[in-house]
Amino acid sequence: MDTQTAARSEATAVVFAQISDATFGLSEKDAAARLTAYGPNALRDHGARVWPVLARQLRSPLLLLLFVTAGVSFAVGDQTNAVVIAGILLASVGLGFGNEYRAERASQALHSAIRHTVVVTREGKPRKVDVVQLVPGDLVHLSLGGIVPADLRLLETINLECDEAVLTGESLPVEKDAGPADEQAALADMTSMAWMGTVVHAGAGTGVVVATGAATEFGRIAAGLGERQPETDFQAGLRQFSGLLLKVAIVLTILILVTNILLRRPVIDAVLFSLAIAVGITPQLLPAIVSTSLASGSRQLARRKVLVKRLVCIEDLGDMDVLVTDKTGTLTAGALTFLEAVDPTGESCPKAALMGLLACDVEQTGGTIVGGNPLDTALWQAMPADATAGYSRLGELPFDHTRRMTSVVVKAPDGSHLLVVKGAAESVLAACIDVSTTAQQTLASLYEQGSRVIAVARRVAGAITVPAATDESGLELVGFLVFQDPPKPDAARALRRLSSLGVQVKIATGDSLEVAVRLCSELGLDVGKPLNGTQIDALSDAELTVGVTGCNLFARISPEQKARIIRALRHRGHAVGFLGDGVNDALALHQADIGISVDTATDVAKDAADILLLEKSLDVLADGVAEGRRIFANTIKYVLMGTSSNFGNMFSAAAASGILPFLPMLPSQILLNNVLYDAGQLTIPTDNVDEEQLRRPSHWDISFIRRFMLFFGPLSSLFDFMTFAIMLGPLHAGADLFRSGWFAESLATQSLVIFAIRTRRIPFLRSRPSTPLTVATWAVVAAAASLPLTPLAHLLGFARPPGAFYAALAGMVLAYLVLVELGKKVFFKGEPTTATPRLPRRRHSHSVHRRAARFSVAGPTRPGPSRSH
Repeated sequence: MDTQTAARSEATAVVFAQISDATFGLSEKDAAARLTAYGPNALRDHGARVWPVLARQLRSPLLLLLFVTAGVSFAVGDQTNAVVIAGILLASVGLGFGNEYRAERASQALHSAIRHTVVVTREGKPRKVDVVQLVPGDLVHLSLGGIVPADLRLLETINLECDEAVLTGESLPVEKDAGPADEQAALADMTSMAWMGTVVHAGAGTGVVVATGAATEFGRIAAGLGERQPETDFQAGLRQFSGLLLKVAIVLTILILVTNILLRRPVIDAVLFSLAIAVGITPQLLPAIVSTSLASGSRQLARRKVLVKRLVCIEDLGDMDVLVTDKTGTLTAGALTFLEAVDPTGESCPKAALMGLLACDVEQTGGTIVGGNPLDTALWQAMPADATAGYSRLGELPFDHTRRMTSVVVKAPDGSHLLVVKGAAESVLAACIDVSTTAQQTLASLYEQGSRVIAVARRVAGAITVPAATDESGLELVGFLVFQDPPKPDAARALRRLSSLGVQVKIATGDSLEVAVRLCSELGLDVGKPLNGTQIDALSDAELTVGVTGCNLFARISPEQKARIIRALRHRGHAVGFLGDGVNDALALHQADIGISVDTATDVAKDAADILLLEKSLDVLADGVAEGRRIFANTIKYVLMGTSSNFGNMFSAAAASGILPFLPMLPSQILLNNVLYDAGQLTIPTDNVDEEQLRRPSHWDISFIRRFMLFFGPLSSLFDFMTFAIMLGPLHAGADLFRSGWFAESLATQSLVIFAIRTRRIPFLRSRPSTPLTVATWAVVAAAASLPLTPLAHLLGFARPPGAFYAALAGMVLAYLVLVELGKKVFFKGEPTTATPRLPRRRHSHSVHRRAARFSVAGPTRPGPSRSH
């Protein structure tokens, strides 16, 4: 027996020795003591930690360049320059650290808001507890769709099957039992154990916790996988953008270095200047800008009842152009009400209500209903507390999404045994004999009224005590249970709002086509050419890819069909979001570009989702889409402004260094210019976004960024050359005065251009920037103009410019902004104002790395696997 198996065996034996009553469970006092002894049932916390964030700042290649530049300056005796560069280095690290740490705090707050609960027996009563509070010895109840919250030794099973792919990679579910445990068996062969992180695929069961947190099999695997998570499309865009800047920086740096060496300038000066150019062309604070935007956005979304598991998923939400969703709770109120029970002729039938109640999977504790689906709960709440008096349940076959039925064997007051089956009307009727035409007509009439309908059937059980799927035949139809789930009052408005955001809504429901069509008609949603599950099965993947375009309603579909629909839409080039809250939605949530669930969803749905809604509302989701696009729009503002103005300034520096007898700007001045400029732009995340930017999906377009850089960069250089002419001509400037003038002009133009670049409209008149951005930008311009006038001028290598220069500077800045406005009209004339079709999207949900990410990010509020892009 290996060490791991021996440890598992010992832990199981210890826990079993501590169980005094397998029906009573632990006392609250014992549970609290064990929580102190064993710790929370968590693999890893999401706390914001100072040192890891600081370490990430210091690993930046750009900061390494600054460090090298400062070291070389100090080594050659230029202590002043070295001190200035070191100060800039500290400022850059401080700004980056401050913003990323705030982002980490925002992420910590989001994770602390996500909760999973599980039903346990304590002091003889079932109750819901947070999974983090589970301790060895707890009696846990497992039901369909639940994630096993800890390693359990099973005590009782009812047709229990668990999907253990997350641990073993096997796609087929494993049958479980409560038989003797073979402690030396392989993990996949231990059928009497349910492992943390696996999913209840069918049936139900009860088990005792034998290991929690890092001591579980899941925890041991997660500990060895590290923190690596697959990148999102947003992160891929950032990486491609960084690659573009790196290429430009390398070319300019080599060009400048070679030019200065050919001009026989000191090699050290040439190297320092080249390094400064390389740093200067790169937006050093881009990570800080992104972190600030995402952290600010996460707080805004949280106030709008939207929680994101990873901050970068916010941009993916803004990229969405198709939403596939169930109708229950999104288009409908989600508060099911039991209306009546009718027999096959449509007449009132109390017997059907009683039979349906007997097949409900609910328990009452102190007046509170524990377990059960919404239909069962609604029926239970509508019936008298003693409605089932005299009946006792002998055995049960729980609901699953293949059979779509629940079966129970009950003992009636007269001592007879009955098999009662309750479920989807079509499935139950298919298992019945002699279904009359009248019954079919009654069902059709109920559907036409928009009702949710459950059928109830029965037969004599004979010797059966625990039903099996093969027993669900030869049934007698008792009647129908009728429920009402009216449309949400704001659903129609929410659909119109999503449409205005360029998001097409498609409904995928397990309900009947007739009910779904009626609801869509009431809400004004065009269903197009609807498809049902049978029709979808008849289509090949290629045919379905064509068919999904004209279809906005998919009815009576299975979990696998939902996933096929998502894949077909993605193959058409759409960014697809899927909103679901049940175990049958997990496959589709994994397939979607952005998985969306609600905080009341099943555990497996919550863990498969990227985003959780605290309110199941399309209006709340529309807020999230708009916020995602706002964040992306502000990030792109910084990217476009930084690449164009930095490229222009550095191109000017390269050209000037080839014609001037001195360096056009000292390395420390270039770096100071860059840090002041970036610091002013940290307020970009607060900026207002034009309405038209929110009306279409947003995504990275590196070719657009490249075109923008090459178009507006030379405009910036044009005014740099005008400054050169003024400084060398009328002002007869020496090296220090030249550098002072260009420093002030370059910083003023590249800072103020944000007001033009941030919008396609006329700035200030038709598009107002935010107050923080306006104040910060003008503060940077004031600093640029005043630094050469301060006592720091000598330390920084500046000279006091004459008053005539400031007059010329004001004129040049005004002319530059006017020219940029004219350039915008030319540049954007050929650019689309709406979203353009895209190629099939890259997907990362089924890779080995993605599985590793699911392990590694499990935290105190989510001890099971977490889906992450």
